[in-house]
Amino acid sequence: MKKVYYLKTCNTCLRILKELNLPSGFVLQDIKNEEITVKQLEEMKQLAGSYEALFSKRAKLYKEMDLKNQDLKEADYKQYLLEHYTFLSRPVIVYNNHIFVGNSKKTIQLAKEAIHG
Repeated sequence: MKKVYYLKTCNTCLRILKELNLPSGFVLQDIKNEEITVKQLEEMKQLAGSYEALFSKRAKLYKEMDLKNQDLKEADYKQYLLEHYTFLSRPVIVYNNHIFVGNSKKTIQLAKEAIHG
């Protein structure tokens, strides 16, 4: 699978997409306009190892809902990820059987190397 979950209103996501110079065959999914399905989230979790690995603790709602002071379990992370796109650490790049979550320089560099060899 070659897919990128991102927000087209996010400048960081757009900059990264440009930087990655993706070859044809990649599917881009704007998660604000096309919600993530349970199946998609489960596929991402399979590759990432946990729902928590996909979860953004920098999201505004995370702070507003005071989630950092709650003892969140995997089921909670899954529920929040399905409820609101803002909880997904973006972008999520799925390339063959590899997943790259978030926008750190290291993550993007690893994605680049995997995609372009």
